[in-house]
Amino acid sequence: MASIPADSLALQRLYHWERTAADRVILTQPLGATGGGELQTFTWAQVADQVRRMAAHLQAQGWEPGSRVAILSKNCAWWLMSDLAIWMAGYVSVPLYPTLAPDTIRQILTHSEAKACFIGKLDGWAGMKPGVPAGLPCISYKLSPDDAKNAYEGWDAICARTQPLGGEPLRGADELATLIYTSGTTGAPKGVMHSFANFAWALTAAIGRVPMGADDRLLSYLPLAHVVERVLVEHGWLRAGFSVYFADSLDTFAADLQRCRPTIFFSVPRLWVKFQQGVLHKMPQAKLDKLLRLPLIGGLVRRKIMKALGLDQCRVAAGGAAPMPVALLDWYRRLGLAVNEGYGMTENLAISHITIPGKNQTGTVGPAYDGVQTRIDPVSGELQMKSPAVMQGYFKEPELTRDAFTEDGWLRTGDKAALDASGCLRITGRVKDLFKTSKGKYVAPAPIEDKLMLHSAVEACVVTGANMGQPVGIVMLSADGIVASQDPAQREQLSAELNAHLKSINAHLDPHEQMDCLVAVKTPWTVDNGFITPTFKVKRNRVEEIYGPQLEGWVEQRKKVVFGD
Repeated sequence: MASIPADSLALQRLYHWERTAADRVILTQPLGATGGGELQTFTWAQVADQVRRMAAHLQAQGWEPGSRVAILSKNCAWWLMSDLAIWMAGYVSVPLYPTLAPDTIRQILTHSEAKACFIGKLDGWAGMKPGVPAGLPCISYKLSPDDAKNAYEGWDAICARTQPLGGEPLRGADELATLIYTSGTTGAPKGVMHSFANFAWALTAAIGRVPMGADDRLLSYLPLAHVVERVLVEHGWLRAGFSVYFADSLDTFAADLQRCRPTIFFSVPRLWVKFQQGVLHKMPQAKLDKLLRLPLIGGLVRRKIMKALGLDQCRVAAGGAAPMPVALLDWYRRLGLAVNEGYGMTENLAISHITIPGKNQTGTVGPAYDGVQTRIDPVSGELQMKSPAVMQGYFKEPELTRDAFTEDGWLRTGDKAALDASGCLRITGRVKDLFKTSKGKYVAPAPIEDKLMLHSAVEACVVTGANMGQPVGIVMLSADGIVASQDPAQREQLSAELNAHLKSINAHLDPHEQMDCLVAVKTPWTVDNGFITPTFKVKRNRVEEIYGPQLEGWVEQRKKVVFGD
């Protein structure tokens, strides 16, 4: 492990700002409809005081040092304070995505052996609540659903009756800080173990490539349970001391962005596309092209568009979690906004590669961060890497941990890659079947395919959709299914059955796993036409090669069941 300066660790950073910038406002939280649209701000002194009070409360529960405490909430000021309180009390935080299905919530809370859970700002609490084990102590926030606030003691009440923890309690650099659960190839979430030193080194590497300072502003809206938001926003905030603004909802996102006017802005490709679509809805591409070619008018148009997006103060823009289309990057560059593309994974705290600001490295994810070692396996083409930000392993999963590394200790990324002449990396595919949607979420297709196969009209299937908004199920109809699809009356009945089958499966999947539609194809998949191996396994790559170009068109039909060839 690389030498980590003690003053770069998370809690030490909090104490530093508490001492040196106590009165600086650093969190701006919209209170939504329940707060009459008002804002609540927090200074470093207020953050530290509330963290100390909550840490004292948690410590008073008498749990073993290193016990796990979960956070189930959308992004908000209390999310960050909960994380810090958990650490100050001597425990390990377990963030959960605020959109998980109840079965996944229960699985994570049980597997992590969580002693308690903060239940915060949530849109679908009624559906999630069954996933919280009966009797698990929970704490609500000011922005929690009313049902949660009625059931659990609130943050403010606990802080009001609890004296703050004194001194500057410290955690060791190599102590476990958090478990970040990510889907594995089996579909079961794996708890990625990261230490305080992992985060500290990751921030040093990140700031070396993308400088951050106390004068910067960031909008927090991607889930803090996601590794990029956790590193960039939470730990960037602690290291650099910049101001964090929180988004209230999808409906207010544009206004939230205008309020913040971020100087650093990260998003997934899907949102960058939505921004583009919003601009082109008001100004068709042909007209935009014409105006941009005019010397003076072009500059005015660029500034007006950036101001309308809330990005006129943005000095560093970045995309990641899934590949950014080259044409999209070029479109933004013409508007004067260079979007840097990054690459990483939960297992290395997303600190792997990123394009260098000011350089046109479009089509790649740039060179490795300083201190990151990489190599490409000559046989599989897999990118493998080492750095002090690489995980300690998977919680309670020694075999999976061993599988994640080569015999000589390099992390297996599972991504195929190639280096260009300038040392920039190009991601060319996946070594295994796990794929990412355009929202940056991993989807393990095998468990979903197992469910699809339960319908009698389905003989074989593949769930695909890398870089699309949602997965798509391609099902090869059985002989009886093919016959039914050719008769209008039977076809209508088959469509209704497959629609119900899809709905039933989606109901038990997390939002990012839910399929947009089922495409029922009649062409048999055989050994002769290359769809099936001699041992009768479906060749996923072949299916994606043949049907991939048609996927977007099928999805655009907006039908739950589409009949293909």
